[in-house]
Amino acid sequence: MQLLTIGINHHTAPVALRERVAFPLEQIKPALALFKEAWSGRRALNAPEAAILSTCNRTELYCATDDHASREAAVQWLSQYHGLREEELAPHVYALPQSEAVRHAFRVASGLDSMVLGETQILGQMKTAVRTATEAGALGTYLNQLFQRTFAVAKEVRGTTEIGAQSVSMAAAAVRLAQRIFDKIANQRVLFIGAGEMIELCAAHFAAQQPRELVVANRTAERGRYVAERFGGHAIPLADLPARMHEFDIIVSCTASTLPIIGLGAVERAVKARRRRPIFMVDLAVPRDIEPEVGQLEDVFLYTVDDLGTIVREGNASRQAAVAQAETIIETRVQNFMQWLDSRSIVPVIRHMHTQADTLRRAELERARKALARGDDPSAVLEALSQSLTNKLIHGPTHALSSASGENRDSLIQLMGGFYRHGQPDRAAARDAQAAPSAESAADTPSESSGSSDR
Repeated sequence: MQLLTIGINHHTAPVALRERVAFPLEQIKPALALFKEAWSGRRALNAPEAAILSTCNRTELYCATDDHASREAAVQWLSQYHGLREEELAPHVYALPQSEAVRHAFRVASGLDSMVLGETQILGQMKTAVRTATEAGALGTYLNQLFQRTFAVAKEVRGTTEIGAQSVSMAAAAVRLAQRIFDKIANQRVLFIGAGEMIELCAAHFAAQQPRELVVANRTAERGRYVAERFGGHAIPLADLPARMHEFDIIVSCTASTLPIIGLGAVERAVKARRRRPIFMVDLAVPRDIEPEVGQLEDVFLYTVDDLGTIVREGNASRQAAVAQAETIIETRVQNFMQWLDSRSIVPVIRHMHTQADTLRRAELERARKALARGDDPSAVLEALSQSLTNKLIHGPTHALSSASGENRDSLIQLMGGFYRHGQPDRAAARDAQAAPSAESAADTPSESSGSSDR
């Protein structure tokens, strides 16, 4: 089975491309169905397992498939789904096979691959992606095991290292940028557009600066009021935004809209009404809420998630010791997972051996029953049964020994010597062989270390 992760993130692609490859949450289930359907026309023996993780900083497709040409097929599908030319997307895509895919999943969930080093929001987003894939029937043994271990590793990293200590969040970075434009945020009116988790974080940081006014505009009035009242502000309908935009000095937007909700014309009118007083705008949404052309206006200071990332990275250097500790934990857990994956590869072989041996046993047993029914001597029948079954069972190993040469033959002799010593079966080795059928069931059972999600 081949594990593969393909995707783009804030390291490999600008926000202008990331927003074109993003999947709104409601599109992920049908997208997974289309992905599996696209695979059905290929020569893969089984439909792939798949999960899609889409955030403001990344879009990633996690796969488990028996198709070795899966990288090209996955990139092609991603391009076609979003209406992009493959050559336009491909230079920004990373493709991580096998252990690299495992290591990447562990690092992402632990906050090591985030723009905000050690942030915790990505773990919840990954759990949502897994739950969505499960509901879509797109997960199987391999990805389910991968993600359960991923959540356990993230919990271990956060519990045993200081990776999240003193992290500079996107919300804190927004406040720092605003303080470069305005001497005191306490004198400014602040508007938040949206009412999700990111807006709540930003509202908390700006509220600590005691702004002159704090307002939340949201599509759902009840949710908007809830967030506003938490921080001593009030809510307005989203429909009032064009008429009231000029009232605010600081605007922070983060919604789930697939299209911009603040256009160039609306901001031009707001600037004119403000008589050239500056507006500080932060667009934390992907796809973006504010048309990029707004940033070209005089007296408008527009920043995106990528712009805030520069400030965030300035605070990352002090946590490098925690990063090194986390990487050590992750590397050990990657090796553990790859051992489990290797053990899964022998399950079909073991299953086939038992099926073949049982077929031989049934054939010989039937022959013995017929002999007994004819009235043959029971002792002679049992002797013939044991000899015939023994000869057939050792035919494979005997043929392998006679055909082998050199080091291969020496290895076979050493291996088989564990089962036969001076013509007598090695009882310990025989017990191990009898326990072999449990390898399949053990491989399907999550180890104690894999744990459960810490949701």
